[in-house]
Amino acid sequence: MIQIMQTVRQQMGMRNEKGREEMQRTSRYLAVLVIALGLVSSAIGIGFIVEGQSKLNFMKEAMQQEKIPLGIPAEELAQGNIIDTAAEAQRAGDTIREHRRGIAPTYNDLLGGGRFDPENPQHVTYMQALNLENYLYMAVASFGLITVVQASGAALILIGIALAATGLMLGAIRKELS
Repeated sequence: MIQIMQTVRQQMGMRNEKGREEMQRTSRYLAVLVIALGLVSSAIGIGFIVEGQSKLNFMKEAMQQEKIPLGIPAEELAQGNIIDTAAEAQRAGDTIREHRRGIAPTYNDLLGGGRFDPENPQHVTYMQALNLENYLYMAVASFGLITVVQASGAALILIGIALAATGLMLGAIRKELS
């Protein structure tokens, strides 16, 4: 790397003292800029992970307050386990969808060409199942998004570390050349 910078300096005609000073100043700014970008990237990554964990905690607490046991094996229910993960929400949503389709395969089939009747218990049950199914599938999507945000945060931290290390190496090379 040092040889490359020396070669570039020679090819650019920077053999005189003024050119050397300019190269030193530019390489110092570049090293500081790369380090700063690394620190900013790492800070944003940490923010992503913290925010993701905050939303994960919120989602789990919200689902625990609802105490939906559907799809959880009996032995886990006895231990107090309820739906609070993406996989459990997916299983429960799929179960509700299957039961809802037992009432009517589609909403149009339920209505039979008519209108929704809030006095019809079958219509009300179907709509309640549809609402709970949507709630559970939204939870699945939310858990997935949280995972993506946290993984992006981890990637940004790694990129930030790599950038900061590169900046430090540039600074060390600059000092060695001076």
